[in-house]
Amino acid sequence: MTVSTEQELDLIRSSVRSLCEKFPESYWKETDEQKEYPEAFIKALTDEGWLSVLIPEEYGGAGLGMKEAGAILEEINRSGGNAGAGHAQMYTMGAVLRHGSEEQKQRFLPKIANGDLRLQAFGITEPTAGSDTTSITTTAELKGDRYIVNGQKIWTSRAEYSDLMLLLARTTPKDQVKKKTDGLSLFILDMKDQKDNISIRPIDTMINHATTEVFFENAEIPVENLIGEEGKGFKYVLSGMNAERILIASESVGDGLYFVDRSVQYANERVVFNRPIGQNQGVQFPIAEGYMDIEAAKLMRDKAADLFDAGENCGAEANMAKYLASEATWKAANAAMDTYGGYGFATEYNIERKFREARLFIVAPITNNLVVSYVGQHILGLPRSF
Repeated sequence: MTVSTEQELDLIRSSVRSLCEKFPESYWKETDEQKEYPEAFIKALTDEGWLSVLIPEEYGGAGLGMKEAGAILEEINRSGGNAGAGHAQMYTMGAVLRHGSEEQKQRFLPKIANGDLRLQAFGITEPTAGSDTTSITTTAELKGDRYIVNGQKIWTSRAEYSDLMLLLARTTPKDQVKKKTDGLSLFILDMKDQKDNISIRPIDTMINHATTEVFFENAEIPVENLIGEEGKGFKYVLSGMNAERILIASESVGDGLYFVDRSVQYANERVVFNRPIGQNQGVQFPIAEGYMDIEAAKLMRDKAADLFDAGENCGAEANMAKYLASEATWKAANAAMDTYGGYGFATEYNIERKFREARLFIVAPITNNLVVSYVGQHILGLPRSF
């Protein structure tokens, strides 16, 4: 893996900004209103190689790291776009690259890198389990040379637009394992091949996130699509979860800087009582406070990314980065709403759209309450609260 210098990171940022200029906020406003998947944008990202930066060069990617990937997503969101439409193709690499077999990498990664295949769906959460991943009930039963999958997933975003899914399922019942995290296995599911055994139902949400619930009825996965060892999937998923949190933190940082950029511009231009509203401390201070919080969150994001790229344990840092960035951005989002006043609620200004998008990261991909609980118990050694 190549480590980029600050100059190289700046080049990545400017290149991504140039691409985003071809997709102005009017594009994102329209896709949001129509609840359309930003197909043209994702194709452009793929064609320029941005979605394959974490894939090693020998498999057709750029062979870069989490810091570079974060810079890409950050710039997309700062431009007014929504990187959530493509981010899963990055964070799923955490599990595939670290725990997939060489045969799996040779078979899938080159096609993912060149756009022939999309790996945009991550099937983990279930209606009755929520954040308690060890309580999922979707099963994968080995029969001959394939696993037979039955069950349901929810909040599986982009399932309608993905060729492959990373799927976590129980291969051993929970009451038959020593540790509740055992007996879970991770698979690469070919959704196109199994389309007759999979039912996808879109969920109508307050933002355009292409999220769904997915039902499996005797869906088949060949044994060669099992990632790592059977029953050890929970450990493998953690690699993807840490990557996901770091990248979500990057998107939050991008959103936060979007709000700061727009607030500063509007506060300088908007004149009320013969003076720019930004001259008023009641307007100026919340914007400045939000900016400072975002800059602090960036430092934790960068620390988490460095640890991840070094192959070290970064669970605490990844979780804290996601928490700090999402909270800072929500603060900046509210400051932007206050700065714009009534115009902030008008769709033509895009603040309300980004406001809705930014709120998601307080509760997803993990609620901030669970992050606080994790830090309290596992970092500070306080008693388990649930």
